Amino acid sequence: MSAAASTTTLPPTMTVVACRTPGGPEVLKPETRELRGPADGEILVRVVAAGVNRPDVVQRQGHYPPPKGVTDVPGLEIAGTVVAVGGGVGRFAVGDRVTALVPGGGYAEYCPVHAENALPLPDGLSMVEAAALPETFFTVWNNVFWRGGLKAGEWILVHGGTSGIGTTAIMLAKAFGAKVIATAGSDEKCDACRGLGADFAVNYRTTDFVEAVKSATDGHGADVVLDIIAGSYVERNWQAAAIEGRILQVSVLEGPATVDFRRLMMKRLTHTGSTLRIRDVAFKAAIARELEEKVWPLIAAGTIRPVIDSTFPLTDAAAAHARVESSAHIGKIVLTVAEEG
Repeated sequence: MSAAASTTTLPPTMTVVACRTPGGPEVLKPETRELRGPADGEILVRVVAAGVNRPDVVQRQGHYPPPKGVTDVPGLEIAGTVVAVGGGVGRFAVGDRVTALVPGGGYAEYCPVHAENALPLPDGLSMVEAAALPETFFTVWNNVFWRGGLKAGEWILVHGGTSGIGTTAIMLAKAFGAKVIATAGSDEKCDACRGLGADFAVNYRTTDFVEAVKSATDGHGADVVLDIIAGSYVERNWQAAAIEGRILQVSVLEGPATVDFRRLMMKRLTHTGSTLRIRDVAFKAAIARELEEKVWPLIAAGTIRPVIDSTFPLTDAAAAHARVESSAHIGKIVLTVAEEG
């Protein structure tokens, strides 16, 4: 710990949930790890709740290793209370309630966080709700608004509308004046999408989303497509896109695709992809500043509120991962680590 740090009395160890070998949800096991204090520029957070995301599942399966120098403990977003402050940190103090995007380490009783990637808890939100914000809100803001340039009045097609990414994209797109078409795998999930503000919801198991998009937009197509599937969806997204549409790839659940690039060329499409975890602190900090300025007031006003599907104790992370893999959830799954207070 930096000599300049301020801190409360901390235990020497903490409980984490990690996986020593790749595998199914059952490989996630509680274990005891040494607790380190914050480095310069960091805060140490006593974790109350931690979000569970699809990248955590892929890491557990052995396909998404943490970046160099990052802990092997999964978990990309947390909410909790600051218990120690490293040197050079001016904004946060011991006792502050925060939520934060982290490159790993969220499945733990304590988590070090770069102070620039932390945000104050939005007014009116519980720790569980706040823990469901960073990963999806940072991802959607970066892709839909920065990379995709979504504007008021434009059409956006959101695949996986009841996923964490999907529910967030629907709410943010509507809050900033866009028109939303969402896809989901059941009529119940389509109802949930419409409840969040989607103008149209398409059950992809019974309806061709390409034709549905053309019908909903009077032939215009989707100006922006947010996709988590890839594979067979790539060329269908190009078919559904408007002239000069922007397709945003944030996950690849179905795998590689074979496509005809002539459609991309004729419609002057832009197909872009990104990952957030490996981006540097400064990049994530820039997103954090915009979210605090433009989105946190909407959360405080109740215009936007994260959708919580279910919660599981930290030590039952395996069940949380099984829930993610079932694709039965609507919204975010969160681990509860400590009592809120």
